[in-house]
Amino acid sequence: MRNLITKDMLIGQLAEEYPALVDVLIEDYGFHCIGCGMSSVETLEQGAAVHGMTNKEIKTMVDNLNELANA
Repeated sequence: MRNLITKDMLIGQLAEEYPALVDVLIEDYGFHCIGCGMSSVETLEQGAAVHGMTNKEIKTMVDNLNELANA
């Protein structure tokens, strides 16, 4: 499995490159900001931190997103 998604990836870039993961971000991780202006300048890590996620939770989220992207 290749890790294509990193915590440093912009939220908007992830949504553009992996549209099937948008629902996962919204429903599983509370990223309701996908469509807001910040998604074009905010990384997954920054967005997750704003939503109160710990570093461990961020790593788990990125690992999960990569698994889904490679499925």
